[in-house]
Amino acid sequence: MKRSESISFYIHQIKSFIRINHFKFYLWVGLGYFSLYLFSILVNNYDTFGVRLLNEIWRTCYIVVLNFIFLEFAMSYIMRKRKYLFYNVVLFLIILWVQLMFCSFGLYAWRNTGIQLHIYTNLATDSDSSQILINQASYGIPSLLFFGIIKHIYDYRRLIVSAQKLQIEKQESELNFLKSQTNPHFLFNTLNNIYSLARDKSDMAPESILRLSEILRFMLYETGEAYIKIEDELKIISDYIALEKLRYDDSLSVSFKQVIENMKQPVPPLLLIPLVENAFKHGVSETRNQPFVDLSLEADQLHLEFIVKNSTGIFSGERSVKENIGLSNLRRQLELLYKDYSLSVQQDETVFTAVLKINLASHV
Repeated sequence: MKRSESISFYIHQIKSFIRINHFKFYLWVGLGYFSLYLFSILVNNYDTFGVRLLNEIWRTCYIVVLNFIFLEFAMSYIMRKRKYLFYNVVLFLIILWVQLMFCSFGLYAWRNTGIQLHIYTNLATDSDSSQILINQASYGIPSLLFFGIIKHIYDYRRLIVSAQKLQIEKQESELNFLKSQTNPHFLFNTLNNIYSLARDKSDMAPESILRLSEILRFMLYETGEAYIKIEDELKIISDYIALEKLRYDDSLSVSFKQVIENMKQPVPPLLLIPLVENAFKHGVSETRNQPFVDLSLEADQLHLEFIVKNSTGIFSGERSVKENIGLSNLRRQLELLYKDYSLSVQQDETVFTAVLKINLASHV
């Protein structure tokens, strides 16, 4: 079999599978329509319930197939894009008229076929064909409205679910992209720190490489999951702080206050590290006198607050704070992860402050 023929075969199989699944839907709708008339029989014609039950099954089989063909094939043909909308309208009116004929005269013929096959029992007390035709039409024509409304609701719900699924996949893709940007950015800055130590032939270089290996291990094996324990996030922050402190003498002051209700509390990986990295790269490294970094983390089952204060260089006097790639990526990740959060930054004369607040229960 040629490749093109093989592809066509598989496409045909997929389409057939979809059609079968759609027909199952019509069977369920037909069961609902059948149940409504069954309830009417129980109320009004209980004495002939058994006979009428078989009659309704025979009629419902016809109605299910008829509506399946109309809504799945005829309507698809009508909805095709044409040069003029007028053609679609005319075509719809013609096919609708044909469908109404099938729902009345066609159902009447189906009834007579059932009688001939001894499947359908004739319960009519008179021989007025017009009255019998009206009775059959009163069963068949409302089915168009019933099946059409249910099909519309069903398709609308599927469309919403598909749109939501597509939106989630898009957000996950963007979130993974942001993480892929953040991680190399973080590692690049860390490697620069080690390079500075190696260039100065510092005895701290081996220890810094060991710290980096711990960070790399964490990024390779721990950040693939959607959540990690907050104690693991604190561990990577502590390793990063220790790595940064190797570059400075005792003049650097670092404090890290923690009030954690549950150290097993799940949080997204590497969510807090951009604020810590920002404090060192764009704060302490530009401070000449008395550099410091003060970290404060409070977290319980519902809320998380992370405050980072660091010394800065000469204040330019501008009120607006230009965010670097780390803060910009963090802000976008927060938008994708949580509905209720806030991230504010403030630049004073000698202090830069970042405050992150998250309602952990508002995870998307």
